[in-house]
Amino acid sequence: MLDQIADVGRDLKRGGYSRHAYAKPELELRHWFVEQAVTRGLNVETDQNGNLWAWWGERGDDALVTGSHLDSVPGGGAFDGPLGVTSALEAVDLLQAKGFTPRRPFAIAVFAEEEGGRFGVACLGSRLLTGAISAEKALALKDPDGITLAEAMKAAGYDPDLVGKDDRTLGRIGQFVELHVEQGRGLTVPVGVASSILAHGRWRFTFSGEGNHAGATLIEDRRDPMLPASQLVLAARRAARDGGRATVGRLVPNPGGTNVIASTVDVWLDARDTDDTRTRAMVAEISEAAHQAAKEEGCELKITEESYGDTVYFDAALRDDIAGALGGVPALPTGAGHDAGILAAHVPTAMLFVRNPTGVSHAPEEFAEQADVDEGVKALAATLEHLGS
Repeated sequence: MLDQIADVGRDLKRGGYSRHAYAKPELELRHWFVEQAVTRGLNVETDQNGNLWAWWGERGDDALVTGSHLDSVPGGGAFDGPLGVTSALEAVDLLQAKGFTPRRPFAIAVFAEEEGGRFGVACLGSRLLTGAISAEKALALKDPDGITLAEAMKAAGYDPDLVGKDDRTLGRIGQFVELHVEQGRGLTVPVGVASSILAHGRWRFTFSGEGNHAGATLIEDRRDPMLPASQLVLAARRAARDGGRATVGRLVPNPGGTNVIASTVDVWLDARDTDDTRTRAMVAEISEAAHQAAKEEGCELKITEESYGDTVYFDAALRDDIAGALGGVPALPTGAGHDAGILAAHVPTAMLFVRNPTGVSHAPEEFAEQADVDEGVKALAATLEHLGS
């Protein structure tokens, strides 16, 4: 089914796809999902935080829920997110074709702004649902054009006044299973299950110096925030040891002119490691180096933690039950965050992975063989039948 949305949100500059929350391509995908769900006899509703729910039969408590997201990182691949949504729809096709009807409430969920590609906070829809982020903080988030989440939601036809923790919707979920393309090279068979997610977060480093003329300002007279910003990039690489991951994927100088010394530079750090202690220690090491570099250049530094999630261990009983039902597929950890990781603190949660032979994700080269995708759909259908009987 991915071929049905292959032309939506193509990024001609970056390659791949740019499908950001409440922007035209993502809204088009939402409309597509609603149409697909309705043709299968599912009843679609949108919760107060912009997440979509397609119910097979009557909604109710102890629901079996699957799904993923439709948004992407800037210039992302075709599989991250949408594969979990299309696989859920195709799994329903398989189950309906064999005459199966779930004995418990069942829904497909599509979560909003999972990547944080527009407003900077990953898994925003599930964080709002669970109360992991406050409505006040979320609604004030701004995209690169200065548009707030509240403004974007309102423009898309959603009521920002309703945003916030949703105990009623969360309370309906009995178990959640998310299918996703594997985002590394850890899976050597078509399908596996997740064991855990690394502790991870995002930090914004704002270096402030003095904007000036690139030709008229002597080197010794400069307070150039680009220098400590560049030292931060190097410090992140040095600090990522023994399995830790530290990445600077975005750096924005202001005003951004070729012949202008920047007045400020914003740098975003993504840091991940096996547990909270190691992740925090890595960020502390990077922060210390950044402070020292800023001081040496006569600049100021402000550090803001934009999001954070401790290590997630998926429900062991549910994981083992699914792995057994699928014939003993392997379990593996992942360094990538997911809505399933946010929900895991509140409900029994599991993940299925589909093999990614390139090991590339968050890039146009992200890939999965069609045969493996088909195996993923079958595995998801078998899982839903097993849990929903």
